[in-house]
Amino acid sequence: MKTTAAALTPATRTLTWCLHLLTVGLLALAGVRAAAGDRPHAGMIILVAVTCGLIYAAGPLLPSVSRSRHAAAKWLAAVGAVWLILLTLSADAVWVAFPLYFLHLHLLSRRAGLTAVVTTTVAAVTGFAAHQGSFSPTTAIGPTLGAAVAVAVVWGYQSLYRESEHRRRLIEELTATRADLAAAQHTAGVLAERERLAREVHDTLAQGFTSIQLLLRAAERALPDTPHKAAHHVGQARQAAVDNLAEARRFVAALTPPALDDTTLAGALEQLCATTSARHRLTARFHLTGDPRPLPAAHETALLRIAQSALANTVRHAEATTADVTLSYLGDHVAVDIVDDGHGFDPHRLPAPEARSGGYGLPAMRARVLALGGTLTLESVPGHGTALAAQLPLACSSDHPVKATS
Repeated sequence: MKTTAAALTPATRTLTWCLHLLTVGLLALAGVRAAAGDRPHAGMIILVAVTCGLIYAAGPLLPSVSRSRHAAAKWLAAVGAVWLILLTLSADAVWVAFPLYFLHLHLLSRRAGLTAVVTTTVAAVTGFAAHQGSFSPTTAIGPTLGAAVAVAVVWGYQSLYRESEHRRRLIEELTATRADLAAAQHTAGVLAERERLAREVHDTLAQGFTSIQLLLRAAERALPDTPHKAAHHVGQARQAAVDNLAEARRFVAALTPPALDDTTLAGALEQLCATTSARHRLTARFHLTGDPRPLPAAHETALLRIAQSALANTVRHAEATTADVTLSYLGDHVAVDIVDDGHGFDPHRLPAPEARSGGYGLPAMRARVLALGGTLTLESVPGHGTALAAQLPLACSSDHPVKATS
């Protein structure tokens, strides 16, 4: 594996420059020693050393050498050929074999590089022995040991580089996965928030507007024969609009329902029954069983919203005359039951959510209780009224903030 110029780190760049300086320095050493020692063919040695240095210097300046192993092999062959000429002229050229080992291993494939290193080692040992006039094991120690060190260093570096690249890819994959997970969580959060907002709008603003619409229709029917009754209905609609405005403001502020301000859940349900009875042709009665206890704010909000939605459905669809809302404290559970004497319906033949106006009544109630680990039960028979029960556990109260009551 080659390290391109774009992938050079400060450390590898420093090592590359050291290799260049070592090669030039060893070539210069051969030329200087030839000139200082007044050796035979000194001029030729200097000329060949300079030529070898120029050919070597051309390599780093040619982009193709670092990009193509074929081009690198040609350049190394040219450098090696001139080096062999220098080796036949001067024994000092044997030391140039050491930087050549690194070049072969760095620029060529593993097999070709190892072959080039072995060839260079044999040439260095042979040339040095020829200049010494004899061959001995000590003659081969220097070039062979240098070749072994070069192979160990380069292959070790390549192994570390591959491991580093593998870790870098793993980190990039992990970063990409975390980004995808964050995006998925964001999308899920957006969808969950949209669903929550849809339930809140259905259980508050939409129900309030429906109540206003029904009251104004009643006022329209009362005109012109009974203007006082029409005025009463208009007054009720105006109060419903005021209440709805308060719901909208608190809804935007994402706080608890206004009906729970400065009162308990029981008080809010009793007020809901009184308001429903005053505004519509329905007698809504509130009942309390068990010993009241502080509830988590999420529990109170969910039970109040369910009661509001159930009574609104009773007003709109059931044609009932009475409805009973019962808040029960059952030890480790709290429940709200809404029972009416309307015409009822078949729970198994409910239209699809998207086919109904609004579409968030029963699904919204069920989603609220499931989110708090509770259950929602619906019983209805055509002609015999409807009973709805929402039950929430209190064992997880510590998981939700408890609303302080006075």
